This record gives sequence, structure tokens and C-alpha cells, in this order.
Amino acid sequence: MNDSPGWATPGSPSDGEGSDGGRPPAQPADAPKWSASQPPPGQWSSPAAGQTPPPQQQGPGWGPNAPQPGQQPGSQPGGPYGGPYGGPYGGPYGGPYGHPGGAGGWGGPPPAAKPGVIPLRPLGLGEILDGAVSSLRGHWKTVLSVSLVVAVLVQLGLLGVQRLMRDSLVVSTEQPRTPGELATLMDDTMVAAYANYYLQLLGLLLVTGLLAGVVSRAVLGQSSTVAAHLRSVRPLAPRMLGLTAVLFLGALAAGFLPVLPGLLTGNAFLTILGVPVGLVLLAWFFVTFVLAPPALMMERGKVTDALRRSAKLVKGSWWRIGGISALTWAITWLTSMIIAVPFAAIAMFVSPGSFSDILDGTAAQSWSFLLVTAIGGLIALTVTMPMQTGVTSLLYIDQRIRREALDLELARAAGVPDHGYNVDHGTVPPRPGGAGPASGG
Repeated sequence: MNDSPGWATPGSPSDGEGSDGGRPPAQPADAPKWSASQPPPGQWSSPAAGQTPPPQQQGPGWGPNAPQPGQQPGSQPGGPYGGPYGGPYGGPYGGPYGHPGGAGGWGGPPPAAKPGVIPLRPLGLGEILDGAVSSLRGHWKTVLSVSLVVAVLVQLGLLGVQRLMRDSLVVSTEQPRTPGELATLMDDTMVAAYANYYLQLLGLLLVTGLLAGVVSRAVLGQSSTVAAHLRSVRPLAPRMLGLTAVLFLGALAAGFLPVLPGLLTGNAFLTILGVPVGLVLLAWFFVTFVLAPPALMMERGKVTDALRRSAKLVKGSWWRIGGISALTWAITWLTSMIIAVPFAAIAMFVSPGSFSDILDGTAAQSWSFLLVTAIGGLIALTVTMPMQTGVTSLLYIDQRIRREALDLELARAAGVPDHGYNVDHGTVPPRPGGAGPASGG
């Protein structure tokens, strides 16, 4: 007898539970003599409150379901394998393998365990975004403490770039510029935009590595303090800094090399032609290795191992991960604009100079303007970087759940009982002998 749900009759022992080597106890001598042809065992599960269970149908050879003249037993309508119970494998009310509660059952599949911010199964877009926000909200002290320090460093770098290029970004309104001066202005503007992007990317990589452990604990429903988190991160700090440097230099090469000939020669056409090529290379590089920081911090391997793990997990899901990352970037960019625009408006009023100074960019180079806008940028980075970090870390966990059944390991770590094979969500059962799925680390 199979001990799968829905096969054993309630009240009778399943395989391995009998007193005689797994066989059910013998019937007494005066027990009624039952026919060897018995109807199939009933399917037993508790209907939801207020729901009437469907009527029990009879097996082959009983009542109206008996085979008709000229009809072979086991060929009655209702199931291709000899039962009137329907379903491809004889399950009357259950899923594709006959277990109660599956697809088409009374109550549907049981929900996945959710010890923390996400359910332990493959995630959808909404669950990833909600999990990232929940991680930020549930561990806000640790998250904001780390992101604030990194945001201050990034904003200081941006402030230095703005002051360094103050003269080259001023547009004169008194006399027109020559084509050469316009080309130089365009190149300087592009360099300033690239510097702004890469400084924020550097901060994002650092925050992703530093907060990956916080997200993993949020998935398990565990609390996190600033001191305990820093103690756990400290041994991996050299490797995290090394990975950040490798990713930063790689992204720098992917974005700058295509436009470098135009910048060196002052040829505006070559510069414009290299921009889309650089953007494509940068997008490929970023998406391919976006999971490297959480892979390093959660698997605690080497820098090269983290890079290989990211490329392996992203392979076959590049467009999905790239699309979610792009959507997250759009959401965080919009959030940054909502935060920064009021500060920019205030900076316009407090900065010295006339309206013409605002138009030609002179007012934007004053210290009062830079400091007020820097405060707005600092707040925006502090809030938005953890959002992107949470999405990246959850994408890493989601990819491992889909490919390596990491949900089983997470369930064991969170102390969730009976979290095993689920047909509907595509997770795989544990290996024979109690071994868990491959961690890949």
C-alpha cells in the first residue's frame, strides 16, 4: 500500500506502521468475509468551512457504474486508467498525481511557508518588490545606518566632481560658442554624467554587498542589529572590496572604451556613435554579474567564484533579471526625483545671482546651491540604494530556489516543518538518504 496522502484509509496503518513487518493485523476468525473485489479507497481531506464535499462515487462493478454489455471492465467513462474518478492518474478531487488538495481539489494547493519577507517558492515580480520593501521596513535601523554612510561618501565624491568641472559646464548667454567649444562642452557634460553614474554604481555595489546578509536574515524571519551585522561582515570585507573594485573597473571599461576614441580626438561623431555601443556593453556586463555581491556574501567564497556563480545563475534568465533590474532602477529613479526636486527648487531661491545666472549654470556652481542639492541627493540615495539591494539579493535567492531548491535549505534553517516537494511550484524533493539539494557554493 502506498502511504501517499489520499491513499491510506483513515484509521488503518500505512506501510511500515503494522505490527507485523509493515503488514496490517490479521482479521479475527469470526470477521465477515469480504469479497476480494473492493471499491477503491475513498479520498479523504477536510473540506473548507461551509463547503459541501462532493458525493462519493462507486468503483467499477458497483451500481450504475457497472460495465455495460460489450464494455470491458476498467473502460468506464471518468478516467483513462480504469476508475470513475477522473484525473490522468485516477485522483478524483486532487492534483495530477491523485493527492488531495492539489489543482482542482476542494481547497487548492497549500500555501508555501513564509517565515520571513517572502514565501519559500519561486517568486513573482510583485513578491520580489514587496520583499525588498519589507526588508527595508523590518530592519530599517541596520539598513539605513549602512546606506547612510555609503551615501555620504558617494555624495562627497559627486560634490567634488561638480566643483572640479564648474567652469567647463557653464554656458555663456552673452556670445555664441564656436563648434569646437560646443564639442568640448558636450564631452565635459558626458564625462560629468558618466562620473555621476559610476559613483552611484560604486555606492550601490558596496551597499549590495553589505546588506545581502540582512536580506537573507529577513527571508528567514530573523532580526538583525547593526553591531551583529558588522561583526558578520568584517571577515569578508577584503573580498567584498576586491569584488567591488573588479565590478567597477569592468563596468568602467564597458561604458567608456566605445566612446574613448571620440573623447581623445575631440570628434563629436565618434563620441555619439560610441554611446549606444557602450550602453549595450554596460547593460550586458551589469546584468551578467549583478548577482555576484550577494553570491559572495551568502556563499562566502572567493571573488572569482562569486563572478562565476552570478554568470551561471543569470544564464537562461538574462532578460527576466535584466527587466526586473531595469524596472527597479526606474522606480528608484522616480523616487529620487520626487525627493530631490524640492531641494533643487529651494537651492534656486537661496543661491546668489540673477535669473541669467540660473540659465547659464553659474548659480548652480555656487556652494549654497551645491550643498542644498547634496542634502536632497543624500536623502534620495539613502532611501533608494537599499531598495535596489533588496531586489538584487532576492533575485539571487529566487534563482537558487528555481534551480537548486534552496527553499528546502531555507525552510530547514528557519525551522519550518514538512516543507518538501510541491508539484505546483516546481521545487524538487530532497535527495535520498536525507541529503539536501546542491547548494552550489
